[in-house]
Amino acid sequence: MTELPMEKAFMLIEPGPVILVTTKDEGRNNIMTISWHMVMDFTPKIALTTGPWNYSFQALIHTKECVLAIPTIDLAEKVVGIGDCSGAEVDKFQKFGLTALPATDVKAPLILECLACLECRVTDYLEPQGIFILQGVRAWIDQERKERRTFHANGDGTFVVDGNTINLRSLMEDKLPSGV
Repeated sequence: MTELPMEKAFMLIEPGPVILVTTKDEGRNNIMTISWHMVMDFTPKIALTTGPWNYSFQALIHTKECVLAIPTIDLAEKVVGIGDCSGAEVDKFQKFGLTALPATDVKAPLILECLACLECRVTDYLEPQGIFILQGVRAWIDQERKERRTFHANGDGTFVVDGNTINLRSLMEDKLPSGV
């Protein structure tokens, strides 16, 4: 993977794809699947929601860090499988044949097979809503990866796959951050 400039990192999350969240707590790596997240600004500040029912929840509370990994459509069945089992019972990296790479600024691992990864620190937890506020600290992208289509959950077990890209930059130039 090649390091991505932080001013472009929000673009990894803004489209709202299904993502994988990695954690490392007490020496153990874990992965959970999340589709409930949103980018909050251009820094990137990201909100995601989860709760005590997820094994990764305690790791997020305890370590205050994670990696958001962006899978592509070729990983869809693995991503759903990851969300369908508990890290308390299984090593998800091993079970799903994924490669943990060391991150630079957090202990949670990057996932080699994903298109991109965003190292994050937890800056806040809004307990009544179950919302973690994350601040991206380093972003990575695999520029060589041929498959780049992400997918989005419909909430009913079906997914939408990214399709064609349209360019409307000329209509938004005054709103885009410098360097994007």
